Amino acid sequence: MIDTPRITLAQGNGGRLTKELIDTVFLRHFGQPEDHDGLDAAALPLSPDLETVVTTDGFSVEPLEFPGGDIGSLAVHGTVNDLAVCGATPLFLTLGVMIEEGLPLDQLNRIVESLAIAAHRAGVRIVAGDTKVLPIGHGGGLYLTTTGIGQRPPSVRMGMGQIESGDVILVSGPVGDHGISVMLAREAFELSGSVRSDSGSVAPLCLPIADFDGVRFLRDPTRGGLATVAHEIAQGCGLDLILSEADIPVRDAVRSVCEILGYDPYYLACEGRVVAAVAPQIAEQVLTFWQSLPEGAGAARIGIVGDAGKARDRQVGGKVCLITALGGQRVLDPLEDDPLPRIC
Repeated sequence: MIDTPRITLAQGNGGRLTKELIDTVFLRHFGQPEDHDGLDAAALPLSPDLETVVTTDGFSVEPLEFPGGDIGSLAVHGTVNDLAVCGATPLFLTLGVMIEEGLPLDQLNRIVESLAIAAHRAGVRIVAGDTKVLPIGHGGGLYLTTTGIGQRPPSVRMGMGQIESGDVILVSGPVGDHGISVMLAREAFELSGSVRSDSGSVAPLCLPIADFDGVRFLRDPTRGGLATVAHEIAQGCGLDLILSEADIPVRDAVRSVCEILGYDPYYLACEGRVVAAVAPQIAEQVLTFWQSLPEGAGAARIGIVGDAGKARDRQVGGKVCLITALGGQRVLDPLEDDPLPRIC
């Protein structure tokens, strides 16, 4: 039983208090793996008939809790989504926890419980981890690092090199929700609103279509948002992307806050969306499937890859052009500055 309401440096020294912290907070929510043998690594029962996919990520956000999520659920969703957009079924997570001295124990418990619930819903097991406590003033309350492991069938073959001129760009729902949700939660601009983060697993959107003939590329638009993913695609395939402002879904509340503060919603982080490049002959099929799911109810066709006469040049890359609602055209520049620091 922890007898202090706040985290102390002593709870990170590797001794009794560290074990007590792990037992009463982390194992309380995650449970002890049935095959735990006291070693510092876990043996994972992976099939020799499937490809093993691994990803790792770090998470810091201010505030730690925000409408629609918190750093705990965000860490799970961010990691399983990186696997899902590769066509891999998420299976296992490891978790590194950096706690700043002074963090309220009640808040840590809420966040870890949220993380555990998100992992359960995503169908992943947390099989290994590590906990450190930082001196006060040396951290942002709580930092998390995750490694995710998943499996996919060898038939899944996606990548930027597969993208062709004429392919269609889809997005699975409104963009900018997460970035605006976090910004409003900071209460730094004397603004309030009901925007909730879109933080969630995109596996239901990705895994059923990953081996479709004509699904070229999937990516979750986290830091840097839709515009940054568009630039990554243009750079990777050496072709221009032409996006339609009238077709890109943005909630009215998100657009209003962006207009007040001068943000561009296309550069704001999402944590439960997918951008897809697909062959034109299957675009309607994928879009209809996405729209049939709760996670993809707001999915839209937002642009194309072009032009047909441009040769691929991955050294130069292509441009990202936006056709405005008034029929004009502007180039979306690569993101230089982070408009909202520590979003994910």
